[in-house]
Amino acid sequence: MSKSDALQKARELGVDLVEFAPKAVPPVAKLISFSKFKYQLQQKEQEEKKKNKVSDIKELRFTPMIAKGDFDSRIKKARGYLEDGDKVRFSMEFRGRLIARKEFGERILQRAIEQLSEVSTIEIPPKLIGKFMMVQLTPTKKRKQTESKETEVKE
Repeated sequence: MSKSDALQKARELGVDLVEFAPKAVPPVAKLISFSKFKYQLQQKEQEEKKKNKVSDIKELRFTPMIAKGDFDSRIKKARGYLEDGDKVRFSMEFRGRLIARKEFGERILQRAIEQLSEVSTIEIPPKLIGKFMMVQLTPTKKRKQTESKETEVKE
């Protein structure tokens, strides 16, 4: 079909002539509404952005002698980060005489790992680097799948 015929047909139908492959022989064009075409492109770009989401690493700091309330609030915050799909790194600094009592820090980190075991897996196990002890957790994908199944059952 010639260019003039295609333009005339587009006017008759009240749509636009959109060229998709100008370098092809013959060039490829479609009769569609241009605003609809732009909307579809935006939707595709948004879907690609969702698929390519980069997870952040959120760091939470502890001390070896952390109080129960402070510990619970940090665990609650970490759970929220993990459910959002972000990785969580717990770091603990040993100051002064506490460097000799590393077992306090190990106990606290193990307790944190146990409390978050249903929403996370260990990516980097607890290790001591200088006077810092750290562990990194990554979210499990099973959590999101089970939540969606539960909502389907409720409906």
